[in-house]
Amino acid sequence: MFISHIDSIKSSPIKMEGLQGIEKQTLIGPQEGWKDHVMRLFTVEGGGFTPRHAHPWPHINYITKGNGKLFLAGKEYSLSPGSVAYIPAGELHQFINASQDDFSFICIVPKEGD
Repeated sequence: MFISHIDSIKSSPIKMEGLQGIEKQTLIGPQEGWKDHVMRLFTVEGGGFTPRHAHPWPHINYITKGNGKLFLAGKEYSLSPGSVAYIPAGELHQFINASQDDFSFICIVPKEGD
């Protein structure tokens, strides 16, 4: 069993080529007892973005805050709180925050994707 609050979970900036203004919080994963998957919260600061990339695992996303865009399979989609997205394995994708306010989303992946 694991119970916590978002304010108690460490947030870490992600530094790598092709992204800007991203922080990650690992909410639940193997350390908390979910052996096969990891639930993370990403916060994209105003003007920030993830790299345009693809990987061999799918992921599920739920938008919790702000407005952003998802580039997926050659199209761009507008996202707002309550939006959901399933990104299949191997699909080229990118999250973009075109506003000045934070844009946050939950991302669930198999543990090898974390």
